[in-house]
Amino acid sequence: MPALKKIALTITSAALLSGFVLSPAAAADKDTSDDKQPKPPSTMSSLGGEQLGKAGTQVNLGPGAPVLPKKLSGRSWIVADAESGDVLAAHNSHWRLPPASTLKMLFADTVLPALQPTTLAHKVTENELSGVGEGSSLVGIKEDHTYTVHDLWLGVFLRSGNDAVHVLSEMYGGVQKTVDAMQAHAEELQALDTVVVSPDGYDAPRQVSSAYDLTLIARSGLQKKDFREYAATASADFPGEKKKGKKRESFEISNTNRLITGDIGVDPYQGIAGVKNGYTTHAGNTFTGVAERNGKVLLVTVMNPSAEESHAVYKEAAHLLDWGFAASGKVTPVGQLVPPRSLDTGTGIGGKGATPAAGAVQGPGGKAEATHASASNGSSGVGTALAIIGGLLVVLAAAVFLVNRRWPMAGRTRGTETDATAAGTKDAEDTGTAQHTGKAGKSAEDTGEAGKDVEDAGKDVEGDPEGAGATASAAPTDKP
Repeated sequence: MPALKKIALTITSAALLSGFVLSPAAAADKDTSDDKQPKPPSTMSSLGGEQLGKAGTQVNLGPGAPVLPKKLSGRSWIVADAESGDVLAAHNSHWRLPPASTLKMLFADTVLPALQPTTLAHKVTENELSGVGEGSSLVGIKEDHTYTVHDLWLGVFLRSGNDAVHVLSEMYGGVQKTVDAMQAHAEELQALDTVVVSPDGYDAPRQVSSAYDLTLIARSGLQKKDFREYAATASADFPGEKKKGKKRESFEISNTNRLITGDIGVDPYQGIAGVKNGYTTHAGNTFTGVAERNGKVLLVTVMNPSAEESHAVYKEAAHLLDWGFAASGKVTPVGQLVPPRSLDTGTGIGGKGATPAAGAVQGPGGKAEATHASASNGSSGVGTALAIIGGLLVVLAAAVFLVNRRWPMAGRTRGTETDATAAGTKDAEDTGTAQHTGKAGKSAEDTGEAGKDVEDAGKDVEGDPEGAGATASAAPTDKP
C-alpha cells in the first residue's frame, strides 16, 4: 500500500508540473490586474433602452460599420448622436461612479440662468471661500476683490476652479441650496444615476453620476448660449490681485480640456467644442466632450480609464468620436438619450431603474477654432471658439432633441454683451486651428499667479492631474 501511494503521488505531481510547464500563459493570466479592478454592478438602470442596463460593451454593428477602437480602458463610456439622441455604443453606461469636475456641467446648467446679467459685479468675502476643499483646483480668486459673474464662469469652465464655484454658489443662495437645486435639475433631466453632494464635484461620500447622466447633462447645457461659449473658450484673461497704488492687472488662464488646447501627446480634436474634464483620486479622470464633423454632432463621455497612459481619457474620447463619425448610419442604436421629464411624451424609451439614485433628494419637478476671451475688465471682448449648437429644439410629438445647426460667434465688450463676431475669429466650420486673440497680461505659468499649473503637490488636485489642468491649493491633501 505505501508503494501504491508513492506511485500515485508521483503521477499526480508530474501531471500538475506538466500543466504549469505546458501552460505558463494560462497560469499567469489567472493573476492579472483585471481581477483586481472593480466590476460593474450586476443590475443597472436600463433607462434609455434595455441594452444600456447590461454590463460590458453594447454595440450593434451593421454592414460596413467599423469595429470599436481597441484597448478602451474606461470603466464606463458612451458615444451618442446629439441630434437624434441615438446611443451608438456604450460600455457600462449606467454604472454609478464619482464624476469629479464633470459635475460642474450640472452646476452650470442649474445656476447660469439665475445669475444674470453676467456683467454683475460681486465682492468676494472670506466666508465664501471657506468651504473650498483642500487640494482643490483653483482659478485664484482673492477675498475682498471684485469679480463679475462672467469672470467667475470663466474660472469654472476653463480652470475648473472650485473657488469660483463656491462664490457663485453663495451668490445663488448658499452651497446647500445650490446642491438641492442641482439634484432637482438632475431629476428633471432624468439623470437618475446622479447624487449631488458638492456643487464642484469634489470627492464626497455617496456622490455619483454615470456616463449616461453626464451626457444628458451636457446635452441640456449646450442648449444655453452662455454655456456653449464658456465650454468652447480656449483661453481668457482673468483679473489678478489688486495692489495698492497700481492698476489691477490680469493673467491668462487656459482651458484644461486638452482636446481644445492640446498638450504633449494630445492634439486638439478637429471639431471639438467643449465640454468638461475632471479628476480626483476616487474618480480618476473623467471627460465629456461634444464635436461636429460634416454636419454630424456627437457627444462622448469617458469615466476612469487606465492611469498608466498619459492623457488616456482624452485619447479614448477622441478614438470613440472618430469611431462614431465613421459608424454613423451603419449601426443600430443600443438606446436613446431620454428627454427631460417635462418633455417626455412616454414613447417607451424608458426602462427599469428609472428612479432617482439612492440618497438623492427628490426635487419638485419630479481641431475647431478656439479663441481667447478677455475678462470683463479687459480691453477687448470675449470671443469663443464655437457655439456648438445654435439651440436644441424639442419636437414634442417625438420627444427627440434636434440640433439647429447654426454656429453663432459671440463678442463681449466691457460691461456689455453683443452677438457680434469677435475680432480675430473665424467660423469653426472653415478652420480647425485654435486661435487666441485679445491676449492681455502674462500667462499664469510665467507669473506665478494662482492659476499656475501643479500636480496637487504630489497627489490629488481636482481638475486635471497631468499638468496644466490642475491648479495650486494652499494645502493640497487627499480627498475624503
